[in-house]
Amino acid sequence: MKSRYSSKSERDMNISENPIYSLWFTSRWFLLIAFLVWLTAIVTNGMVDDWGRLSNGGENLVIFIEESLWPPDWSVLEPQSYPPCITAPGFQFTCSTAWIGVTETLKIAFVSTIFGMIISLPLSLFAARNLNPWWISYPCRFILAASRSLPSIIWAIFFVILVGLGPLAGILAMTVYTIGYLGKLQYEAIEGVPRPPLDASNAMGHGWLERSFGVIIPESANGLISQLIFMFEYNFRHGTVIGIVGAGGIGYYINLYLKFLQYDKVIAYLVIIFIVVLLLDYLSIVARSFFTEDGDVTRPPSPWWGIILPSAMIDLLKRK
Repeated sequence: MKSRYSSKSERDMNISENPIYSLWFTSRWFLLIAFLVWLTAIVTNGMVDDWGRLSNGGENLVIFIEESLWPPDWSVLEPQSYPPCITAPGFQFTCSTAWIGVTETLKIAFVSTIFGMIISLPLSLFAARNLNPWWISYPCRFILAASRSLPSIIWAIFFVILVGLGPLAGILAMTVYTIGYLGKLQYEAIEGVPRPPLDASNAMGHGWLERSFGVIIPESANGLISQLIFMFEYNFRHGTVIGIVGAGGIGYYINLYLKFLQYDKVIAYLVIIFIVVLLLDYLSIVARSFFTEDGDVTRPPSPWWGIILPSAMIDLLKRK
């Protein structure tokens, strides 16, 4: 259908002259947000039967923190009594449940990320619509969607039933979820490759393999590497959850102390997880700075706490 206006400037001039159009264009986003807030309030009110329970929430939280949660019990960093700790002096913490749990979770995240990437990359190449006809791309998209349709903790329960308790169930669960999640990111990055390189490859008579590994992957390599690093961070965070159902990692110890209501030890584990996530975030920024285009991702500021503090505050601290 042909537009009434020959150019965008003519349309904008008509809008500015018509007060109704002008009011609509200046307030449409506000009206949309107001409608969404109203709709959210209606839906929430239909699910909550007693709003009065919120009145004592703050008081209950303060009591819980003071009596059960704080201060953290840092005995989780002490070596276990059994088996005997055989290590160099000063490194006894490597026999603690916190160290064992964190390192096991990191191993699960690393292995599942690599396995997931090896499987997801070929699937994402087949799922990309700019490389394949629909009868190839859509079945592959269905496989990727099926593997990420269930949360990783559900996959963990499934594999615990299949192979028993331990890190193997965690590796299998996180690998399956990584295939679906990372595969979607990958085929979207592949479909975002500009057309000119593909057209030039087609004009040169390249086959599917030559286009995929000679054009597509080099053109989208920066995005694929960034997604891989992000997926490793993601798998570590979710690896702490799947351990709760017996799939290995630090979540096993968190679940153990939750059962015994030892919340001060649980909060100690959570603080350790938070610190490790910050370190992984810092390392990922450094790693991605070597692979992304100039100016896309810069290296993190020095000192390291620049990843959590605003730049103005860092400058103020440096001046002091």
